[in-house]
Amino acid sequence: MQNKSSLLTLKEPDTKKKDLRRVKTHPDFWYPVAWSHEVGPGKALDVRFSGRHIVVVRPLDGLPYALDGLCPHRQVLLAKGAVCSGTLKCRGHGLTFNRDGECVSSGLAADTTSLRAKTWACREKDGLIFVFMGQQALANTISLPDFPRVRDPNYRTRRFGRVVNCHYSFMHENLMDMNHQVLHSKLVGKMKPRFLGMERGENFVEARYTFARTGGKQPLSEALIYGQRRRDGRDFAYRDVMTIRTNYPYQRLTIETQGKPDPVMDLWISYVPQDRDELTNRTFGLLSIRRLKIPLVLDIAWPLLVAFTERVFFEDREIVELEQKAWTELGGDHNIEVFPVILALRNLLLSQGISEPA
Repeated sequence: MQNKSSLLTLKEPDTKKKDLRRVKTHPDFWYPVAWSHEVGPGKALDVRFSGRHIVVVRPLDGLPYALDGLCPHRQVLLAKGAVCSGTLKCRGHGLTFNRDGECVSSGLAADTTSLRAKTWACREKDGLIFVFMGQQALANTISLPDFPRVRDPNYRTRRFGRVVNCHYSFMHENLMDMNHQVLHSKLVGKMKPRFLGMERGENFVEARYTFARTGGKQPLSEALIYGQRRRDGRDFAYRDVMTIRTNYPYQRLTIETQGKPDPVMDLWISYVPQDRDELTNRTFGLLSIRRLKIPLVLDIAWPLLVAFTERVFFEDREIVELEQKAWTELGGDHNIEVFPVILALRNLLLSQGISEPA
């Protein structure tokens, strides 16, 4: 008789298939690297993209700019230096670089013409600083992402994010997968998702769901999003449509409810790889909630809503970091994915990202 324990032995990963967790982020897009408030006038900030140091500089006058974050002379972090007018002075030897990356130091007993810091296209929009990390000649041909609800007075927006210890693909899968609602059952009650279908294209996958609460009570913070209290019952079952779209490399989630012309919630999110192997990412999210009919109600209750969403993000972060830990310990991807939407998403991320050479 076969030992039951042998049935639980993990199979070795299929080496003929690409391991999604080894696929790098495609650089030919605008990526947020910092919040605007993190780089004050006359300040410099060191950020990372896939293990590369980038320094974002905000002169006292003028727009922010971005250079390679290590001084070409001795590889000292340039963000440790001082912003002098529109230039950045390295802390190590006082070598000074302008926004074009040119070393403009004078009076030194050395020829500094060979010292140049690489420049990166940099833009600021709606409280975020973006850097184009790919071929710089393409920067002006690629549009920055747009999130008009951030500028809409009918919405209030929460800006959130932190470093999450997982490959960016785990984050995409987590947001797209509404079958994991059991993870949040203590917060929102028991929810039964209904899959309405998906669409896919060369650079996107979109899924739509509705939900019915089958147990527990609606939390007050959720009532703030929908604009009304909803007791258990058939009247509110499946009346909201949640649309989740990965439009590479960004994600968006909107919730629309019957009787309201505009979404009650609109989330835009980006995952920026931090280390060279891209097993950590910094998340940048813009969560816009439509204001209620009664003025100031949303503002007064905002701390409650922040606490609720922070708890949801904490639970999501915990589960994706556990998935990453398993991948690391097992030495590869052992996932047996069964949901069609996630399979389509994985194929999208494989096709759009940069794979390791065979």
